[in-house]
Amino acid sequence: MRLSEVTTLRLGGPAARLETAATETELIELVSAADDANDPVLLIAGGSNLVISDEGFAGNAVLVRTRGIEVDQDACSGATVTVAAGETFDDFVQLAINNEWIGLEALSGIPGSVGATPVQNVGAYGQEIADTVIRVRTWDREAKQVRTFMHGDCEFSYRMSRFKREPNRYVVLSVTFQFELGTASAPIKYQELASRLGVEPGARVPTSAVREQVLALRSSKGMVLDATDHDTWSAGSFFMNPIVTTEQAARLPADAPRHAQPDGRVKTSAAWLIDQAGFSKGYAGDGVSLSAKHPLALTNRGSGTAAALVALAQEVQAGVREVFGIELEPEPVLINLTW
Repeated sequence: MRLSEVTTLRLGGPAARLETAATETELIELVSAADDANDPVLLIAGGSNLVISDEGFAGNAVLVRTRGIEVDQDACSGATVTVAAGETFDDFVQLAINNEWIGLEALSGIPGSVGATPVQNVGAYGQEIADTVIRVRTWDREAKQVRTFMHGDCEFSYRMSRFKREPNRYVVLSVTFQFELGTASAPIKYQELASRLGVEPGARVPTSAVREQVLALRSSKGMVLDATDHDTWSAGSFFMNPIVTTEQAARLPADAPRHAQPDGRVKTSAAWLIDQAGFSKGYAGDGVSLSAKHPLALTNRGSGTAAALVALAQEVQAGVREVFGIELEPEPVLINLTW
């Protein structure tokens, strides 16, 4: 079996071994056995943030298919919900809205598993997973024991966590969320979403309305998976939005997006930089291209290879560096590929 069958890019050669973990115990046992044998391990759940080489993976690929959701809820303290790592994240977002749990609605349509979300500190349209996560339960591969991290120990920042900083150490087993109860969303922070909802930033609207508009926005950008649409054969946003110094921001054109950060730096838009550097939507490589709907997504047009995708990404990165002096950082995890 080629790993292209379990990734949203539909790229990747075979693994030396491929096994499935349906329970937490199986997941720990498979990872531990590989570690004891000094075999490399690749965990795959939703496969939405991976670029795997055409040669594949010379180790043990483990499909994370753990399931289970535990709820502790009351009218005063809200809902504390613990979710197995292998649960599908967007299904959980829909469940949250159905159960009147507030705080995930703007993350609708994001592919992948629940267990992957704290690693990347997944975010979109003004929300991020750190807003609602209170603890992450892991298997510590170095200490060979279960270890739980409370929110403050997860070291969350923009698209970052301690789990991403130490990518081969922790296996996420489950994620626990704390939600307020209600049908009104968290305050809308993102201007584009507020405009689509017909409200001002800071307003609260029905969570179901937020989900509807976010799914529409993501679909218009090719960011909702559709097997028939090659614009969605991607790993989502390939580059992170750069956070630059005030001096770097001052050198950008006047119409460049600028968002002040708490540390005094400025976040700008990777999509804007890519487009302004001459890489418009649909810019093509060999069997791969930027999405025809959004320049930040690199897509497999059906005949692409991982090598061609990385070459296109490096071309875009070099072009932005040449024009603006800003280094774009890739967001997906590259497996057996040289950057």
